[in-house]
Amino acid sequence: MKNHLLFLLSIIIFSCSGPADTSQKDLEARITRIENGLLPSLQIEGEPVETYNINERLQELGIPGISIALVSNGEIEWARAYGMADSSQNRPMTTQTMLLAGSISKPVAALRAHQLVEGGKLSLNENVNDYLTSWKLPDNEFTKNEKVTLRRILNHTAGLTVWGFPGYDKGDEIPSVPDVLDGKGNTGEVRVYKEPGESWQYSGGGYTIMQLMVTDIEGTSFPETMQQNVLNPLGMEKSTFENPLPPKYHPLAATGYRGNGTEVEGKWPVYPEMAAAGLWTTPSQLIQYAIEVQKIYQTKEDGLLKSATVQEMLVAGMNGHGLGPAIQDNTFGHGGADEGFRAQLTAWKDQPHAVVIMVNSDNGRIIQEVMRAIANEYDLPGIQANLKKVISISTDQLQKYTGKFQVGDMGVLEIKLVDDHLTFEAGFIQETIHLAAESETQFFDRNDGTPVNFQIQNGQVNSFLVQGITATRVN
Repeated sequence: MKNHLLFLLSIIIFSCSGPADTSQKDLEARITRIENGLLPSLQIEGEPVETYNINERLQELGIPGISIALVSNGEIEWARAYGMADSSQNRPMTTQTMLLAGSISKPVAALRAHQLVEGGKLSLNENVNDYLTSWKLPDNEFTKNEKVTLRRILNHTAGLTVWGFPGYDKGDEIPSVPDVLDGKGNTGEVRVYKEPGESWQYSGGGYTIMQLMVTDIEGTSFPETMQQNVLNPLGMEKSTFENPLPPKYHPLAATGYRGNGTEVEGKWPVYPEMAAAGLWTTPSQLIQYAIEVQKIYQTKEDGLLKSATVQEMLVAGMNGHGLGPAIQDNTFGHGGADEGFRAQLTAWKDQPHAVVIMVNSDNGRIIQEVMRAIANEYDLPGIQANLKKVISISTDQLQKYTGKFQVGDMGVLEIKLVDDHLTFEAGFIQETIHLAAESETQFFDRNDGTPVNFQIQNGQVNSFLVQGITATRVN
């Protein structure tokens, strides 16, 4: 009888624990395959395709740490962190470590603007000056027939200047938002430089105007309204738009690092341009944005926003940008690049998956390599490798591309001939870019495949276009 009871008990224990154990083992095996199967996002014809181990790759690229979260069927299936949050303090990166989300702040901040539109306090299509009270966007010849609107700010067709923001060091005098917009900080003034609605041009300056619209309408600080109306309802209670970052968060904050491995001054930058670049969060927190938007889009049921709002928000406009997130055929999301930090949020429109990857380095190359491994493991569309074919151009011919170029309002970079190929570097890039040629006018970054299109007239290279920004020769 005793042996019989023991036999029955062993069957019960096995039947209860077996499937769960198997499921966990399968998940761990899946994560291990991803960890050892990083794939380059750029593949060059005729060159072998390597796979990388995530920890070894961090060391090879000089990236201190990386944090990842993956969603399946509306829930976080797994989250992992690797490397260091702060190398000098020997503090490891964990899934609780906070990092700057960079421009992923924009689609998160846009949620509050959409809420105010739904509540009738803002309009997508009216002049922004109808809502701004503490500052006004100056009219000029470009605003005679068309006006800057919230819709055009959200999808970057407002014709506004200031592509991005470098942030401020701890101890710097931090300008007010109106001062930032008037060029009294460390960037130029935010002004209309072409007719609104005419074409696409990425503008962090536009989202800073949106930030001021929200605070002017609500009469409260931007971090406060975002915490109360967006972050907390999403389940992002441990995230914040507060800049400078309050001391209570410092033990959790990752230190930012330049591409050469040196710490960002003061360990991380400060962004008064909070809507454009100031969100502190973790992948497991940030992915709650993807979960909510994905759920509303797929079920067509109202949530934090109305279903109709989300359906419109995810329609691709000029250059594939929606009303907040960037839109691809299969996905929506956004990238982020603050001083010392890089990030990527990707959610699939019609599949139950989403991914957030964040690193504490100006070098974000590993992000796309992890994305390729995840897409390969989960059979997710839209993350194909970028296949390039390189042609040979003689060093004599390459000389005409060398020189100094003014890149929008970001600064000057110099293209040099090093050995048998072109390189360029600049303070606002923080790394050396090595170029390869596909044709006489079409080059690309050998790290990630970013195209660089040169304009040649009468045998002279006068300018080039990269990521929608024109660089003009200055010597």
